[in-house]
Amino acid sequence: MVRIGSLDLEFLHLGLQKGGTFDEKDIENSELKRLGVGRILDSVASLKDRELISQNSDGKFTVTNTAKQILWNKEIPLWVKILRLLDIKAFSLKTISMYLGTESDKILEVLETLRKNELVLMLPLRTETGLEKMYELMPAGAEELEKSEEVGFENAKLVLKKDSNQEEIFAIIDEIVQSINKKGIDEKAKSAILEKLERIKSKLKI
Repeated sequence: MVRIGSLDLEFLHLGLQKGGTFDEKDIENSELKRLGVGRILDSVASLKDRELISQNSDGKFTVTNTAKQILWNKEIPLWVKILRLLDIKAFSLKTISMYLGTESDKILEVLETLRKNELVLMLPLRTETGLEKMYELMPAGAEELEKSEEVGFENAKLVLKKDSNQEEIFAIIDEIVQSINKKGIDEKAKSAILEKLERIKSKLKI
């Protein structure tokens, strides 16, 4: 997969916001105007050299399919997209949602899973409006991302750690089962209790 930097990301996102094609006027009307003419021309040239954008006969630029495969292919699992994005730099939930074009609640759900599995780190950052949660890629997350690149995103699976609370509940259920088997409970009542415990274990998906 082609690696991109934060500026590349801004240009490509601008293009996708404009339906896949953008021009100099779009750049001038965006935050990218802060770069100045020289840096803008260099960035555009770099994107063209790596075949992330192509220039049309009318002078406009089009985001290529190669670029879309990085973060904007609908077939790519959301957790892979998030890790790829954070591999560029740390971002807030709002910014991740913006770049990926996905609702914040869906992003947050996956981020929490990645955080609990120590693949991303959440850091509070003080801004003018207060504290903002920033997410950055951890070494384990970089390794997981590398594995997904090796096998292909269509074959990539996220291996999750077991929830310690679930394991504790599972141990308690086992203790209850042992107590039931020791005490003089009639077989019918025992079967009913054991069946309910099995249903609890099943719902916990342990």
